[in-house]
Amino acid sequence: MTRMTLEQFNSAEEDAAERLLLACAAVPRWARAVAAGRPYASRDALLDAARTAASPWTEEEVDAALARHPRIGERAEGQDADAAHSRREQSGVDTSDADVAERLRAGNRAYEERFGHVFLIRAAGRSAAEILSALDERLGNDPATERRVVAEQLREIAVLRLEKELA
Repeated sequence: MTRMTLEQFNSAEEDAAERLLLACAAVPRWARAVAAGRPYASRDALLDAARTAASPWTEEEVDAALARHPRIGERAEGQDADAAHSRREQSGVDTSDADVAERLRAGNRAYEERFGHVFLIRAAGRSAAEILSALDERLGNDPATERRVVAEQLREIAVLRLEKELA
């Protein structure tokens, strides 16, 4: 990951700022909008702008961002920034417990069959039990409700990642 201070982000070349943002969420329009808003007076102003630009994301933007997320409980491969983010975010999900690992596999499978995409949740700060509980609950959502929940989770993840990128 290429961390930056707010000052470095504000003065970075446009493409460097956008690359940092795309590592947080693979949504080019969002990255361009946030980068174009520079300079930001404070870290909070930048994070607020990132939240605002992400609300709402289109269906296509949500799908593109989802495609970069691994299943909950599976280790993201690669050395790119979003894989590193995923590994860190899912570090609290202990899959060494066979029961937890199997419940996650079964839940992921059921979710993908129902909704056609990976189960996405802001995993940072959540235990495996909390994630499994949310997975079970969200399987009861209708598709339109679940898309709204997924978009909100994606926004939360993007902003948390951006916070981490700002050294």
